[in-house]
Amino acid sequence: MRKTFVILFVAVLIGAIPAYAELQNVDIGGSIRIRGNWYDPEASVDSARARNPLVDPLWTLSGAGTPNVRWTALQLAARPIGALAAPAGALLSGWSWDDNGHSTAFVEERTRLKFTADFTDEVTAVIELDSYDIWGEDFRSNYITGADMRAASVNDVEVYQAYIEGREMWGLPLCLRIGRQEISLGNEWLVGVNDTSSMFTGLSFDGILAVYEFDLVTVAGVWAKLAETSPTEEDGDVDLYGIYATYNGLEDITIDGYWMLVRDARMNEDITRGWVGEWLEDVFDVDDHDVTKCHTIGLRGAGTVGAIDFEAEAAYQFGEADMVGATFAPILYSDDDADFDEWGMNLEVGYTFDTAWEPRAYLGLVYLGGEDERDIGNIWEWFRQFLPFYRPDASVSFNRLFSNVEYSEFLDNTSLSNVWIGRAGVSACPTENVELLLSISYFEAVEEFDAPWHFYWLNGNRVAPFAFLSIFTEENDDELGWEVGLYATYNYSEDLTFKAGWAHLFVDDGLEEGNFVPGNGLLFNGGTDDDDADYLFVETKICF
Repeated sequence: MRKTFVILFVAVLIGAIPAYAELQNVDIGGSIRIRGNWYDPEASVDSARARNPLVDPLWTLSGAGTPNVRWTALQLAARPIGALAAPAGALLSGWSWDDNGHSTAFVEERTRLKFTADFTDEVTAVIELDSYDIWGEDFRSNYITGADMRAASVNDVEVYQAYIEGREMWGLPLCLRIGRQEISLGNEWLVGVNDTSSMFTGLSFDGILAVYEFDLVTVAGVWAKLAETSPTEEDGDVDLYGIYATYNGLEDITIDGYWMLVRDARMNEDITRGWVGEWLEDVFDVDDHDVTKCHTIGLRGAGTVGAIDFEAEAAYQFGEADMVGATFAPILYSDDDADFDEWGMNLEVGYTFDTAWEPRAYLGLVYLGGEDERDIGNIWEWFRQFLPFYRPDASVSFNRLFSNVEYSEFLDNTSLSNVWIGRAGVSACPTENVELLLSISYFEAVEEFDAPWHFYWLNGNRVAPFAFLSIFTEENDDELGWEVGLYATYNYSEDLTFKAGWAHLFVDDGLEEGNFVPGNGLLFNGGTDDDDADYLFVETKICF
């Protein structure tokens, strides 16, 4: 019923656009962005042939007892670790924090080509193509044999955006955009376009964006289809809904308030049984997953007051988290009662000095709430795992949604959570075309992982003599480390830009031992040592 209503609504809106609109002009634009990246071995996985998880989330896995494994399935003894971090029972990590492997180096390139057609009556149609590639993956010739062939392409050129936009609809201050489009809300802390730092693949949504401008308030309404399962499921889609309001009544200051909902109605069942088994599951209240509903409400303020600039945003998430809970099934059943219940906060205050080079100093604080319920706290909890209808507790941290804000070159790919971060830095412009930035950040886990009790290492593995008694644990260190970054931007012209940067991570015990901080608190970052890590990049971009 909901899907039918939306389709009819879109049809009415499209039909309402004046049929007599005539084409006035067509603009062609785009951009080319190229970036070379180098990560040293400390920032890579154990296997010399594997890729850094920031580069390829599905990094090469070698299996239990070989690289990437931090704890074996036996050592975790039916603990609710989560299938994303321990898909086969053994706890895996995409970081080594030692110099035993190989460095990771690659050049990435994104090409965008955009066609904008303007019609009469404030109507515009946009089609944008893009291609994201790693240099060398599509080379067409084999120099050994001399054989030339088609490129080894899979999904090179995509329709990145394709939408119809109407402004001043029906004589009202209403802008309506229908189709595949980028959506950027606020400073993109929760919803953005995924083009920050490396792996700038971009992000667009299939949906509708409506913006209504009152005198002092602008209200945007969003609906986007994130996943379509029809006709496999009657109501099994994933949708994004949102209302984002901005108050513009204060000079140089913006105040935003918003509500967003990610609704995931895909079928979720731990075990399929006969009618007797289903009846028993109802009696023992297991395997009864609801529709996942991640509600996010938040406030944001940003602006300048004299030489001071500020950015402050706080958000709270609530609702059913059954799709997350479904990944915590150490034996038979997962957590069908998991909930979102965490806060997130992003603060930054800067001051620009009225001197040569216009130096700006800033301080920032980030809090991304998390929980870690992966331990078995007492003997009763340990005995419960042997019961036929044992249901564990999931660990649900603050979900970064579709963020375009990245806090670390090593730890974050816009999905860092269960962490708080202290930030500081200074920037300056020695010339009109050059900007320099020095930044420093401190990272600490909100809730630490309780590792199996162990006493020393043996060939890169921790020895846990009481692994089968998973109540014996020890809390990992929460101090992850410090990161220092130095960046330079040179604007050769209005269209051509060059960038270069270096980042160094001082690895602390919290990274060597490991905590569930990446992947919205669902992935593990433990290593085999505490060696520091380095990252270098050079980049160029031209827009036309």
